[in-house]
Amino acid sequence: VQLQASGGGLVQTGGSVRLSCAASGTNFRLNTMAWYRQGLGKQRELVANITSGHNTNYPDSVKERFTISRDNVKRMVYLQMNSLKPEDTAVYYCSLPPKFWGKGTLVTVSS
Repeated sequence: VQLQASGGGLVQTGGSVRLSCAASGTNFRLNTMAWYRQGLGKQRELVANITSGHNTNYPDSVKERFTISRDNVKRMVYLQMNSLKPEDTAVYYCSLPPKFWGKGTLVTVSS
């Protein structure tokens, strides 16, 4: 399984960023996919997940601001992040939990 994330960068507080993740080597449409993040000096935490049936789950810290989606034809997972805050600064990881992880992409939110 290979997961390739992209789309990170520097954004101002209140701005938006869209992360993308391309998946290969898996029966993608059957998998729950997820985004995690790890801030400096913090533990990795779940940001969002989406099941094969497109059910989604978010922690309170990002609910109403972040949206996860998937395209089973393109084998892609997306994370739309709006109303970004400095505390959202982290390396974001695409995952096919619990075993498979992509390389992270850094999102920096400036105050």
